[in-house]
Amino acid sequence: MPRATKKSNGSAVTASPRSIDREPVSNIEWVHRSQLHANEYNPNHVAPPERELLILSILEDGWTQPIVTLSDGEIVDGFHRWFLSEDPRLMERYSGFVPVTRIHIDKVHQKMSTVRHNRARGTHAIVPMADLVTGMLKDGLKPAQIMRGLGMEDEEITRLATAQGMPELASKADFSNAWQPGEKIEGLS
Repeated sequence: MPRATKKSNGSAVTASPRSIDREPVSNIEWVHRSQLHANEYNPNHVAPPERELLILSILEDGWTQPIVTLSDGEIVDGFHRWFLSEDPRLMERYSGFVPVTRIHIDKVHQKMSTVRHNRARGTHAIVPMADLVTGMLKDGLKPAQIMRGLGMEDEEITRLATAQGMPELASKADFSNAWQPGEKIEGLS
């Protein structure tokens, strides 16, 4: 896919972009997890509920993202996917093999790449998440299905759905009675 650019004198020059067959994603290989190792600087942390959600994602969707490594097997991105690949459910399915793509960069750029991969994933905004959950409920999914599929707690589903105008879901929630002015509170004089 050559592209034309203009020189300062106005004449056209044909420049060829990097060939797509040389892109890291074009060269994914399956390697045994034992051939990879963590880096010593990764600032990212994943809480236990999200780790379980990541395992569920791989079990239900398969490996959709390779682990990014250097040529020596040091992990640049995908530490948690690699770490969780030892889970018995994933070991049973993949026998310890993980998809890997390798990049060739220096140590400084390696660290920047790790942070870029982690930070570029973004966060989930409340209103779009509420729209998503509400849509799933309206499509007939049960709260328990959404909880499992999205790694959410029952309270999260209720709050997101009621924020988008689904009072019928809130009416099923178990709320405590509110204190009324003038009522005596047991144990207080």
